Amino acid sequence: MALKLGTRGQIPSFIVMDVMREANRLAHDGADILHLEVGQPATGAPEGVVAEATRLLRASPLGYTDALGLPKLRERIAGHYADTYGVAVDPARVAVTVGASGAFLLGFLAAFNAGDRVALAAPGYPAYRHILTALDIEAVELEATETDRFQPTPALLDQVEGRIDGLIVASPSNPTGTMMAADDFAELAAYCTRRGIRLVSDEIYHGITYGLAATTAAEVAPDALVINSFSKYFSMTGWRLGWMIVPPDLVRSVECLAQNMVISAPTLSQAAAIAAFDCHDELQANVRRYAANREVLLNELPKAGFSHFAPPDGAFYLYADVANLTNDSLEFCQRMLHETGVAAAPGKDFDGGRGHRFVRFSFAGSTETMAAAAKRLAAWRR
Repeated sequence: MALKLGTRGQIPSFIVMDVMREANRLAHDGADILHLEVGQPATGAPEGVVAEATRLLRASPLGYTDALGLPKLRERIAGHYADTYGVAVDPARVAVTVGASGAFLLGFLAAFNAGDRVALAAPGYPAYRHILTALDIEAVELEATETDRFQPTPALLDQVEGRIDGLIVASPSNPTGTMMAADDFAELAAYCTRRGIRLVSDEIYHGITYGLAATTAAEVAPDALVINSFSKYFSMTGWRLGWMIVPPDLVRSVECLAQNMVISAPTLSQAAAIAAFDCHDELQANVRRYAANREVLLNELPKAGFSHFAPPDGAFYLYADVANLTNDSLEFCQRMLHETGVAAAPGKDFDGGRGHRFVRFSFAGSTETMAAAAKRLAAWRR
């Protein structure tokens, strides 16, 4: 008799990771691959973090921390909000997590019940939808457009039939790189407050912006779940460390969930990350490189037929409309990888309805990689 299979794992794959796996396979077989598919900084952790991690490895055994994280790290994170945004955050509301992904899981479990409905913009980060689905929470997609800067708006929310229990916002956004102006963010937060909608603000690309300052939900929505990570601006992707600013009514729920599901985030990563907040000069140099990479692609990709992009206000992505080149972004990206060695992410991952005509390029790598990729693609499209 066949054993019963659980259904929660029967969710779509994260296609970007599938593309990366194929790109890595080709590289293993000797192909010269240029990685523009994954949003992963090419730089390592800041020097101060590496130095502190090295010291800690030699100093003493590394045991568990409190489920919500090391007190000193939680204090530094709270101080980051005061220094960066002028917002006072109680360290007791800071929860250190296993990456932002761990924060999404804990936050969704604490804030929502099975059968709840959580709205989010399409295009958007696919793991939002997939995690919600695995938790039996309905993901309600808002078909955003360039007019909306591919961001959720009160007008889009008003078009939804039935109740909405939560809303996920990302500014800067993945995959588009678009941002919400401060006034628009405050208006959206007020809308959610009036209607009893729990706001979840994904802020993992804060710090990586090009002219427009990012607004934190901690400033405009005291009941919001605010999620951030050391992976992007702090260039610590593999250290698997993130954090949440948790509303007071959810702190104990998040703590109990963390105690039982993960015990604590990695101790070495937590202790070393305290030094990250003293490394802004190095990190700002990374942002300047992203800005240079962005200019290379904006100037050169049109020569390969990629001529229209979502407004790239922040993060390190270009979301290109490729309707003039293909009606199947998945097949197009597969062919592009095998014929040019340039790996990119099909828009189908981010928008099930319209993503067949979009491709996402990540410019988190080196400027040399961006220039080489643009040259290969221009030659390919001749």
